[in-house]
Amino acid sequence: MLKNRWTYRIFFVACLLPLAYLAWKWGQIRINRLEYVARYTGDWTIRFLIASLAITPLRRIPALNGLILYRKSLGLFAFFYGLLHGLHYYQIDVQWDWAIMKEDLTIRRFFIAGMASLVLMLPLALTSTNWAIRKMGGKRWQALHRLAYLAGVAGVTHYLWQGKSINYDPLIYAGLLAVLLGARVVFYFHKRARTMMTAG
Repeated sequence: MLKNRWTYRIFFVACLLPLAYLAWKWGQIRINRLEYVARYTGDWTIRFLIASLAITPLRRIPALNGLILYRKSLGLFAFFYGLLHGLHYYQIDVQWDWAIMKEDLTIRRFFIAGMASLVLMLPLALTSTNWAIRKMGGKRWQALHRLAYLAGVAGVTHYLWQGKSINYDPLIYAGLLAVLLGARVVFYFHKRARTMMTAG
């Protein structure tokens, strides 16, 4: 899969389709609009984040190695939808009421987990440029961007702790994230064992 001009444009437009659908549906949402938008943007944040994390194991399949070219963009879209999710809460839900925000972010654990996820994604978004990679060096940049896994854990925890109604979505996200984390651990120990065998 090559990241040529047209395939990337199609990919970019596809990543904006959830936002376009929300804009189209906005006037049709009559009941619980606040909750619907919060849930919708939160879902897409986690989906893009998990998709970006899935690139690492998938690229080990030779035919899918080209997916690595889209990992950074998927991560940026995860941050974009996460930012929309947060701004919806601050601007529409609580209308920048600092007393409510302080209470939510110091007492209500699912808000704390959600904010942690967004904060963890911020440095990843800010260092997503080629300039940042050159400035930091490849190893330090890779170490920093492992925060994406912590952001995923915090995001899924945020969803699980919300627990307003029976919903299997956060369990599905948690399962997918567990598989990706497990794959990461397996690859790490496999690489370590191979290095030790080569050194021996």
